[in-house]
Parts: sequence; structure tokens; C-alpha cells
Amino acid sequence: MPDLLIELFSEEIPARMQGRAAADLKKLVTDGLVEAGLTYASAGAFSTPRRLTLSVEGLLSESPDTREERKGPKVGAPDKAIEGFLRGAGVSKDDLEIRDDKKGQVYFAVIAKPSRPAADIIAEVLENAIRNFPWPKSMRWGAAPLKWVRPLHSIICLLSDEAGATVVPVDIDGLIAGDTTEGHRFMGAGRFAVTGFDDYATKLRANSVILDATERADHIWNDATNQAFANGLEVVEDRGLLTEVAGLVEFPVVLMGEIAEDFLGLPPEVLQTSMKEHQKFFSVKNPKTGRIERFITVANRETADNGATILAGNQKVLFARLSDAKFFWENDLRVANAGMETWTDALSNVTFHNKLGTQAARIDRIAALAREIAPDVGADADLAEKAARVAKADLSSEMVYEFPELQGLMGRYYAEAAGLPQEVANACEAHYSPLGPSDDVPTEPVSVAVALADKIDTLTGFWAIDEKPTGSKDPFALRRAALGVIRLIMENDVRVSLADVLGKGYEGADVAHLVGFFHDRLKVYLKDEGIRHDVIDACLAMDGSDDITLLVKRARAMAAFLKTDDGENLLQGFKRANNILSQAEEKDGVEYSFGADVKFAEDDSETALFDALKSAEGAISSAIETEDFAGAFGAMAALRSPIDAFFTAVQVNADNAIVRRNRLNLLGQIRKIGTSVADLTRVEG
Repeated sequence: MPDLLIELFSEEIPARMQGRAAADLKKLVTDGLVEAGLTYASAGAFSTPRRLTLSVEGLLSESPDTREERKGPKVGAPDKAIEGFLRGAGVSKDDLEIRDDKKGQVYFAVIAKPSRPAADIIAEVLENAIRNFPWPKSMRWGAAPLKWVRPLHSIICLLSDEAGATVVPVDIDGLIAGDTTEGHRFMGAGRFAVTGFDDYATKLRANSVILDATERADHIWNDATNQAFANGLEVVEDRGLLTEVAGLVEFPVVLMGEIAEDFLGLPPEVLQTSMKEHQKFFSVKNPKTGRIERFITVANRETADNGATILAGNQKVLFARLSDAKFFWENDLRVANAGMETWTDALSNVTFHNKLGTQAARIDRIAALAREIAPDVGADADLAEKAARVAKADLSSEMVYEFPELQGLMGRYYAEAAGLPQEVANACEAHYSPLGPSDDVPTEPVSVAVALADKIDTLTGFWAIDEKPTGSKDPFALRRAALGVIRLIMENDVRVSLADVLGKGYEGADVAHLVGFFHDRLKVYLKDEGIRHDVIDACLAMDGSDDITLLVKRARAMAAFLKTDDGENLLQGFKRANNILSQAEEKDGVEYSFGADVKFAEDDSETALFDALKSAEGAISSAIETEDFAGAFGAMAALRSPIDAFFTAVQVNADNAIVRRNRLNLLGQIRKIGTSVADLTRVEG
């Protein structure tokens, strides 16, 4: 069984596109091969800045003969129906067979596909993949109509087996497939021929190309951390930057340089962001002081001076970049030292949304809301309002204008420079959080108050102007904001009515609908904990369901209970009782919810159930009062055996009307208890 090697060699592919492009090449080609009848054992895709590579092992040498019978319309069906069937089957009417069927005579098409050589199929599949490749952006060059991300220079399309290697004939606008490629742009020895994937990978490495992006990334990280360790320093981890840099080089050479003394006083985040965004440098910090003192750059070649010239050039450019950052920092500090009012006043000229006013107007709303929320989260109201009024001041700063990703963080630095209380400064940084499901949640009361106010103003504001999320579209990140509110409340054990808090937000928001939106977000969030939607629904049916902390506490206890044998069996017993009761109530036109009397019990199992229900009701009621839901469900678990014994021993719908009514009222007590902690009628069996 032959192996297939494909290489598409071009000018430099943007690093951000390489991983996806390799996966797309693999999918397009392997899906096409399988669809044509060519199965394979395994496939692997690779990328470097100048090439996409696909290796397919254990490929069939030819597609098998196939014969498919396809049932068509009835004889005598409308012409359009028959014509559509013929097109779909790829046959003519003369090729159809008429066969007897249960409903009369019908047409059948027999579609026979003869075997085809692998090379013919591969040529078609590869051409289709190249011409229809889903690049985010592509270009044309020369006179040919072919489009690619960058000019495509050569193609390898090679089938190899024990007998040797054969080039698959592919011609795309004059670009003819062959068996040659070239190595590193600067350190390679020119073009060379290959006989298969192993030979290809070996010769690439000999020509200074590491084909596997993961191997390049590992090499960069290991070399960088070793150099830093040798100098008593640490590389600041940045997996995204590592992936990007691995896509910029075919042969990574790691170099460590120094940062001029002039810039060591800059906040470490400023140094890190400036070096990452402008030059793709890794930051190297002193673990004792936390200062960024050096940088790591990755060159794409070895040099005779061991990178000295490259480092000198990088340090020269870095000096200019960091000079700008230092200028922004010092200018911003002068404004902050004067009190930050210049920045907050400037926000009156910045539109937040054309229907929601300016940033300054929004800050006024957030400040008022933070003051109201403060007592609920244990924060000082004056500090919460003060923090809300300066939390977004850094949006007017030069540093945040240059590096928007530093918003909030720079606000903390500037608030500290302005002499504001530390709680206020911390809130400037923390109020944007949490930004995602894995982001840390603020815990300082002032930060929590401002973070909640910020997100609630966003949600109620956009709800009021009817800019709600629809389907997969959420341009204002309202789902993320709702999840942020949920996590702030849950993880800080905040006890508030969600409806009341939302009602204090932007005027005109549909609070009831918004609460429902929160509940939907909560279901999604708790799914990862293994808490089912129906369990949340059962808890939502109880009083106090807009108290998220109480709701989640109840749901977690219930989910844990239902995972036990007692919980599952009790649920089945409850459902049996509820079904019998509901049917009887519908038939009789009455509600059996009171009047059960132990004196009418005819069986020991009835008496035992009366006693168990009385005992459980008291224990459950006491547990609910103290919000001990685990205890409440534990008390409910004691009903499992008495309920099972009752249904085993007695017939509820007895011939004696008094006994029947008494037993139905006894089931009513089971229903009452079963809906006292959570509404078990909403839980799926």
C-alpha cells in the first residue's frame, strides 16, 4: 500500500494562519480521498512559514469497484420527479430498471463505478483542494487565475511504495507537481529531490528546517528557559506568543538581550506588552524583584557572530519603542498626580453607544449603582462610588491609547500615583473581571461592587435598547457579562435578589426577561459541574429563585442527592406517586392534598409511611430554614424504603372509597414533601 507526500511551497505564510491551514489541507485531501473510495491508515499535517505538508500512510493503490442500487419514483410519476432522480443518480432513463414494490412498480437505478488508480484520484482531489482552499485572505500573482495566501512556487505530490516513488501528474495553471523542494531560505543548499516523507523530513532538517511546529515551539521554550535559568532569571510564560513565534521561523535560534537601564523602572506589564506587541519578544524577569530585566528574541538563522549583530539591531529598535512607552508613562503620571479629573472630564466627549450616551454618563450610572450595591457585598458605599468614578479614567491615558489591553491595570497604577485608597486602586484593575470562565473573580468588596455595577449597567442598558444576543451573535458580549455577574455573586457568596439588583440598572430594561437570560447562562455554566438543566428547573420553581447563591446551593445539593441510589430510587417512587395522584385527580375532579388519617390505614406499610412522612416533614422543614439543603435531601432519602414498601404492599385505588381517598391523600403528602425542597415533578426520570 503506497504512501502519499504533498508539499505546497510558497512565500511566507502568516503565522496566525499556519495551524488552521495545515488542518484544512488534511481535511480537504483526506475527505476527498475517502469519498472517492481511497481509504488510508493514518495522516499527518505540518506547517512552516514557507510550506504546508501532508503525509498520508497506507493508502489504497486504487479505488474498489462499486455497485449501488438506488430506488426512485413510481412508474408514471411526474416528469420533473423522474428528471431529478436521473440527475442525482447520474444515469439516463434508458438505464433505469422497473421493479415491483409494495406500492406498485418503481424505477431503480444501478450505479456502477469502476476501479480507478490512486494517482488519478489524488490529482483531482489535490487540484480541488488548492483551488478551493479556505484562506482568510488570498492573492493572485502573475497572469494565472490561481489564488493563494502568498505566491505558490512549487508542489510535491509523490506516491511511494517498496518499488519506488512516482510523481502524481498535477498541473495547476502551469505549476506542475514534482519531487523537489528547498530548505531554509538562508542556510539551505538549494533544491533537492525526495523519495517519500521520511526522506523529505530528514533532508529538510539537513537543510536547516524543522518541519513540526510543536517541535519548533518546544525547542524555543527549552532554549529560552535554560538561558534565563543560567542567569538566575525566568521567562514570562506566554503560550500564544510561543505559538506565533514558532510560526515565524523554520530554524529557531534563541538569543537573550538586555534592556537598557533607562527602562527598568517601567511597570513590568508595560515592558512585556510593548515587547510582545511590537517585536514578538519574550520577557525575562528577575524572580526576586518581579522586574523585567531582559528579553528573548528568536532569530531564523545562525550567524558567524552567534547572533551579536541581530541582538544589537533588536536592542536598537527596542530602545526606540521603550522610549515611547516611557514618554507615555511619565506624561500619564503627571496627569494622575494632579488628580485624574482631566481624564474623567475628557470621557464626556467619548461616546459609549449612540443610544446609551457618553462614557461619562455611563460612569455616573455605574457610580450610583455601585453605591447601592455596596451594602449587599460588604463594601463601603463612599469608596465604591469613588472607585466607580475613576475606574475608567485610564481610557483617556496615552498608555492605554497605545496599548488598549492594559486598560484597568494602568488605572490601578495611576490611582496609586494619585494617592487614592488602595481599595479604589485595586477596583480600577479588577472591575473588568471576570472576563471569561477561567478568569479570576475579584474578592475585595469595593472591587466586587464596581465589577457588578459595570456589568449590570452594560446588560440592562443594551436590554433597554433592544440589543439582545441572538443565536450565535453577541456583539456586545452580553453572555460574558451575565456569566461575570453570576460568578461574582456565587464565588463571593453574595445574597441579593437578582431582579432587585437588575431593577436598579438602566431604566427601561425588561427585568423579567433578563432574569430568564441569567438563568439560561447559569444552566450552561453549571453543566460543567454535571448539574442537569432539569435539576436547575426544579430549583427555579422554588421561592427565592432569583437569589443565585441560594439557587446554586440548592441545585448542587439536589444534583449530589440524585447521583445516589437513594436519590434515584426515591425520585422513581415520587414520580409513581405523583402519576397515580394526578390521574386520580383528573378523573375525580378534586385535589387530594389533605385529610390523610392514619386511623384508616389497613396495612403496616401504610402506618410506617405515615410515621416516616411526619418525621421527614419536620426534619426537612428545619433543614430548609437553615439552608441546609444537603440535610433536607438526606431527610428525604429516609422516605425511600417506606414508599417502596407501601407500593409493594397496597393497592392505592382500593375498592373501598374511604380507603382509596385516604391513600390518595397520603400520596398528596408525598407530593407536598417532594416539592418542598425542589420541584421533583420537573426532574426527568
